[in-house]
Amino acid sequence: MSSLNSSLRPREKLLKHGVNALCDAELLAIFLRTGVAGCNAVELAQTLLLSHQGLQGVFDASLKELCNCKGIGETKFVQLQAVLELSKRYLEEQISRDNVLDSPNAVRKFVRLQLKSQQRELFFVLLLDSQNRMVHHEVLFSGTINAAAVYPREVVKLVLKYNAASIILAHNHPSGVAEPSQADKLITTKLQQALNLVDVAVLDHLLIAGAECMSFAERGLL
Repeated sequence: MSSLNSSLRPREKLLKHGVNALCDAELLAIFLRTGVAGCNAVELAQTLLLSHQGLQGVFDASLKELCNCKGIGETKFVQLQAVLELSKRYLEEQISRDNVLDSPNAVRKFVRLQLKSQQRELFFVLLLDSQNRMVHHEVLFSGTINAAAVYPREVVKLVLKYNAASIILAHNHPSGVAEPSQADKLITTKLQQALNLVDVAVLDHLLIAGAECMSFAERGLL
């Protein structure tokens, strides 16, 4: 069977059974379209996933790392980066349009895409209007591999600039440990106190560590 016919099979499966019926390798094979000599598109996708420890590794790989896999070149790298950016923009549109409290998974996915691959600790904020729709987001502070200095006055200034009604905080742990430190808990409390003075609620503080996302609200830490 030719690599072209093999690469068509996941597409036919998607059309017949829906996108959720496909595994990671089959979805990636649709993107790759063709394989290489002795290796069809699905097999090439499986090799790519194994060599990079899954989808996250594939999307996080540098141009040089990705091109180490036979059959993958600059064009595929550019396309993968475009797919990743489209995912971010899709989620950004969703949480800008909808009440974030109705789409908590979209918020978490969006924040993870912003922070999951960073090697420094970053402090990220999402500002919401009175309808709980996102009006602005940005990385407000950055630090070393394990620390970011967070200044409550800067958070308050940003909130007032955009006339936000509430806020969701987020930061990453490059160490991969999805547990809040005492410093994390302390700065959360300080920010709550500072924002209470301007009648702005802290809805959650999300901690991103690799594939994990820990919610302060769910842990009862807010």
